[in-house]
Amino acid sequence: MNDVARAAGVSLKTVSRVVNGVQSVNPVLAEQVREAIEALNYRPDIGASTLRRSDRRTGTIALLLEDVSNPFSSALHRAVEDEARTRGVQVLTGSLDEDPQRERELARAFTMRRADGLIIVPASDDQSYLVDEFQGDTPVVFVDRPGHGLPADTVLATNVIGATEATRHLIDHGHRRIAYLGDYTRIATARQRHQGFLDAMREAGLETDPTLIVPDLHTIPAAESKVMDLLHRAEPPTALFTGQNLVTIGAVRALRRLGLHRTVALIGFDDFPLADLLEPAVTVIAQDPAMMGRIAAQALFSRIEGDDSPPRRHWIPTELIRRGSGELPPRLRTADDRLADSL
Repeated sequence: MNDVARAAGVSLKTVSRVVNGVQSVNPVLAEQVREAIEALNYRPDIGASTLRRSDRRTGTIALLLEDVSNPFSSALHRAVEDEARTRGVQVLTGSLDEDPQRERELARAFTMRRADGLIIVPASDDQSYLVDEFQGDTPVVFVDRPGHGLPADTVLATNVIGATEATRHLIDHGHRRIAYLGDYTRIATARQRHQGFLDAMREAGLETDPTLIVPDLHTIPAAESKVMDLLHRAEPPTALFTGQNLVTIGAVRALRRLGLHRTVALIGFDDFPLADLLEPAVTVIAQDPAMMGRIAAQALFSRIEGDDSPPRRHWIPTELIRRGSGELPPRLRTADDRLADSL
């Protein structure tokens, strides 16, 4: 900065004010400083700047997502980034891949970089390690899934309500043999959606066939394979409720491979790109990841600014979007159908 000040013919204080975005600097002097910065290829030392700041903030927050490539995670990330940008804050992001150890490693890595706060989609059932990592100095907000072992603000979708609504919708259209295909059972949201399915079946007085419940699916190929197995049975389900967007995509592929996409009803939890352009278009229980991201970011920045009120839980409602696949009526299997399965 001294080199920049000499090259620009200004004081060190003026350089500091320009670098830190102070708007009251004389425009002529500010332009001289920017030209000197460009000529000298100067880059501010963020670490040194942090040490000098009285609040010790770095102007960064960390976002730990399940998988940044997943459409849900991408939408959540963008919403957090938009909220951060309005405050001049940068977002550091990492994918956890449902790995508890990676969650701890990334949380530690971002702590070492002195992130001002963390937003986490938990991959494990124990976040008590954060107490020792942050010693209470760094705010944490959990989003999409509740954290455990650390009191913190939490932003959640109404998973049980949404799953119950989806199952009721299929029942209302005449289905009784409904298969549920869910994500890893260790994930809280997967357990909640399964519970919503069971609640709706029980409410309708229907017995749940345990062979039609397939948990622990997390990839498109795994879901496609399981749906193929289900539909090749002598008494297959007439409808599918898939508990996660990748599982839904796998189910769509299986239905189309078998030519059953206009015969077997399908409702998926989570929307996904182009779901409305398929034939039939896919009925979904849509979450609002953008709203979840905005609320999580706003809660985090409120804590960073000094809000010390008790932790709050924010519920973001889901929405049933009827597009066609979830409105297909059940079709009784004929002798010809059973013969075709045996060939």
